[in-house]
Amino acid sequence: MSSGWIDEEYQGIVRTGFRLKRRIMRRRSPFQTVEVVETKGHGRLLLIDGMTMVSERDEFVYHEMIAHVPLFVHPRPRRVLVIGGGDGGTVREVLRHRSVERCVLAEIDPVVVEASRRHIPRTAASLSDPRCEIRIGDGVKFVRETREHFDVVIVDSTEPFGPAKELFGPAFYRDVRRILTDEGIVVSQAGSPFYEIATIRNLRRILRPIFPISDAYLFTNQTYPGGLWAFSFASKGLRPVRDFRAARVARARLPLRWYNSEIHAAAFALPQFLKDELSRR
Repeated sequence: MSSGWIDEEYQGIVRTGFRLKRRIMRRRSPFQTVEVVETKGHGRLLLIDGMTMVSERDEFVYHEMIAHVPLFVHPRPRRVLVIGGGDGGTVREVLRHRSVERCVLAEIDPVVVEASRRHIPRTAASLSDPRCEIRIGDGVKFVRETREHFDVVIVDSTEPFGPAKELFGPAFYRDVRRILTDEGIVVSQAGSPFYEIATIRNLRRILRPIFPISDAYLFTNQTYPGGLWAFSFASKGLRPVRDFRAARVARARLPLRWYNSEIHAAAFALPQFLKDELSRR
């Protein structure tokens, strides 16, 4: 941290800086270092191992796109599993859907949940919703051992190292397929097309043999390096654009700030360099 700034260095090639007002908390858990700071212009940031996970200014973009894309493709999502995402933003967006009866959050690190509830309450508020069940523990183990079935699984993870490493492997996604219902969908955080294209390509290679449908979609926000970020989409049969009905979004009348039916369709229009990379065997 330089004087008056908090910096995130990414892959040793790019640095993002935020004007620091004060450090709120910093705690080393058994898994990672969790930090919350207050900045000028971006509100509070949640950082894990020095990487920005949540910015109060623009977290709605990420959380709306990871949640509403699959939930508006599935015809009637009732049970949703969120793996990671202990800040609560994805759960908040999932529970905006009236059809959702139960949302299980499988988060490995209770410090993330505690820090978010205490210091970023607008993001974490829905963690107290009676439809939300928090399971503190390894999400990979939960998926491997559970006998429950879910309509949508959302993998809201950090980058593929440390406790998140196994969330980017074929064994995990085979288990995800097993616990999904017949019209099930899984969406995963996939990284930057500019800096993590190998991660996006690797997820495609893992998902293709396991799911009949696999795709990628994009969004932009201010906080993450490069400004452009990707999610992977995979399903047992539902197609993310062909089986999407814009009228459902209009009828739902959700209080959204980024996602809408036009954004949904446009997110699957990929730049040529990414299409070329994903077509490679």
